[in-house]
Order: sequence, then C-alpha cells, then structure tokens
Amino acid sequence: MRALVYGVPRPEGSTQPAPRDAFEGMLAAQPFGLHDMPEPELHAEDWVLTRPLLAGVCGSDSKLVLGDFAEGDIDNPMAALSSLPCVPGHEVLAEVVKLGSAAEGFEIGDRVVLNPWLSCTPRNVSPPCPACSAGDLSLCWSFTVGDIGPGVHIGVASGAPGGWAELMAAHDSMLIAVPGSVPDELAVLADPFAVSLHSVLRHPPPAGGRAVVYGAGALGTTALAALKLLHPDVQVAVVARFPAQAAMARGLGADLVANHEPRLELVEQLAEWSGGVLHGALGGLPMTHPGGIDVVYDTVGRPETLEVGVRVLASRGTLVQSGVHTPGRFEWTPVYFKELTIAGSNAFGMEEIDGVRKHAIEHYLDFVAAGRLDLSGMLTHRFALEEWWDAVLALARQGESDAIKVAFSPAAQGLTGVGNHPGGQQVATMSGK
Repeated sequence: MRALVYGVPRPEGSTQPAPRDAFEGMLAAQPFGLHDMPEPELHAEDWVLTRPLLAGVCGSDSKLVLGDFAEGDIDNPMAALSSLPCVPGHEVLAEVVKLGSAAEGFEIGDRVVLNPWLSCTPRNVSPPCPACSAGDLSLCWSFTVGDIGPGVHIGVASGAPGGWAELMAAHDSMLIAVPGSVPDELAVLADPFAVSLHSVLRHPPPAGGRAVVYGAGALGTTALAALKLLHPDVQVAVVARFPAQAAMARGLGADLVANHEPRLELVEQLAEWSGGVLHGALGGLPMTHPGGIDVVYDTVGRPETLEVGVRVLASRGTLVQSGVHTPGRFEWTPVYFKELTIAGSNAFGMEEIDGVRKHAIEHYLDFVAAGRLDLSGMLTHRFALEEWWDAVLALARQGESDAIKVAFSPAAQGLTGVGNHPGGQQVATMSGK
C-alpha cells in the first residue's frame, strides 16, 4: 500500500517542488514523504482492516511534519510514549474491508470513525487499568505495553500505522459506526470535536457567564460549537488569527471575534467586552482586576496565548489548555494573585451529557444526525496522498490558503486541495509546482 511516513528518508527517486524560501528548505529536509509499504497487520483476530476515506491533519500532526517540535523541547517526556517511524493520521473516517475472525459489531462496507487510543483493550491488557475502567482512555497506563510498540494512539506508534495510508488496521473496540445520514465531510470532524467537548465538559463555564476560545483552527472552532450547543446562555469570544477562521466563528454564533495581534489591543478589547478593569504593568500587558471572563479555552498553548489568558481571567477563573506547543516563558504573576486554575485537557474518552454516558465521538455523531450540530464548511481542503507538499503548505500558510481543517483522501488522486471555504467557494491549491 501507499502511505505517508514520518521518521525515515524519502524513497530514492521521489520528487517535490524546489524550495522557494528558507521555510520550504526546512520542510524539504524533514524525514517525511510517500512510501510503498506492506499492508498493516491485524494484531489479533478481533482487529479490523479498514480503507481510510478521509484522514484529518491534527495540530500535533502538522507540528510534527513542520518541525515545530524541534524548537528545543528535548526534555519532552511524551517521547517515551511514541515510536518512529510512524504513519500519522488519527482523525479517520474509514470503510471496513476485512474482519478478523473474532471481530464483532461490523460488516464489510460499514463506515466507521476511529477512536484512536491504543489503550488496554487494543493492547490485550486484562484487567484494564484504573484509567480505562473509568472511561479515561487518553490517560491509560498501558501505552508502552505489548507488541504494538510505544504510542498513545494510532498514528504515533510504529506498530499501528495511521490513516494517512490506503489501509489502516484497528481493534474492533476502536471503531464507531457512522449513521447513514452523517456525510463524510462531517464524520471526519468527530475527533477534533470530541477533544473540545471533553474540555468543555470537564471545565464548564458558569450559567450566564463569559468564555474565551483562544484560537480558531479546528479545536477553536469545535470548542465554540460545543459551548454554543451545551451552554447557549454563555457569551463566547473567539480570538482568531486568519480571516477565514474569523468568518467561521461568526457563522457559528461567536458573540465577539477578536484579532490575535497586537496583544495589547486584544487585552483591551476583551476587558471592554467582559467589563474587566485594567491595571497597567511596568513594561508588559495590563491585567484585569476585577475581571469578567470565567473560562479561557486555550487551543493554541503558546507562551503568548497563555499570558493573555491569565491577564484577562476573573479571579478564581480557569484557563483550560488543550493546545500543544513547545514550552517557553510567560509572565504568570496573575496566576497566584487572582488564584487562577490552569487545567490541562487531554483529548477524550467516555463522556456524560444529560445523564447519557457514551464515547465522545458517539455523542458527536448523534448530535449531527439529530440536526443539533452543523460544522459544514469547516473541512476546507482535501488532498491526495501524493499532494502532501501542498497539504503541508496549506496548513503552514493559512493566511493564504484559508485553511481551517485539512484532510487527506487516501483513495483519491489529483485533488489539489479541493474543498469548501466557509463562504462556500472552492478553495485553490497551494501548489509550489
């Protein structure tokens, strides 16, 4: 099969556009490209072979391929919970093509969404660890156990290739059936929505409160959608970097859409919107006290976004970090002074909504099938596997591409970025060819 592989040099004879600048030169040097490789193995008879139809590019995927994780975080302990080389891709909509003799719940041809966690059940660990028993699959204790190889989920483990490939294997417990009424372009958004749903459920805003969603990419867009779905009485401000992101946020009902820069103006705008009282610093950003923002959902996780978040929060407010980035300094005095809570939010597992407990992805598919949630237009770009260069550039240069969510369509050829902009028009390719 053909697959995009990270961690080994590109095959002899493979071609790519000539780099046009220093960034593209760095990208050309990354150990990433299209390979021919054996079909993935079924690790046991309760595994299933699938054909990916759409495979989204997660923020962590793009940071890996773009070299963002090479900025000096060599002390990152997550290195022990992954293995190379790997086939990325864990946001996957697929079609079942082969069933192991003990696989249950599916038939050939079924459309399924991947629950990517390589937790106790896929690794044949029994009894399951306390985290898995509680439904906290992303906190499993067994991510390095067994013959699959170290890795928290499909796509970052050498023994469990992801969805940026023509075929993908998964344990039957890792697949969730897609209702017939849910189109492909919405089904593939289940994973990022589940991530944001988890952060909102774990750290909900108070009734009638105010929340800020920092970032308006895939996680920011889905965080806004989750807040508007579950907490319609809460006012939500969104900090967006690019015009296409801002347009999507307005379409989903954001009460305020603010530019990410300059940060001083951003702090002033959020203070005015929320009724916060600003106090100047000696040489940096002012701080609100009292403040009027109850929760900040930071889907970016950069030092500068964390710094703004703690500046604008109300006393005893909460900053929820779901974005992933390399570490750096930020001025954190407001954390102790305002008695803030900084909470991490790691993906998803079993979640309870209105007394119903099921997997977060199942909640999403139910919401879409019932007409309660519509993220149409969020999937802006689709690329064939051989168009990986264009796909990466679309993410790296979102100001030019208007990308929000980018996905590979492994079975297709020659798509050159076809998709739907939030405004409805076709999106052009970012080709450097």
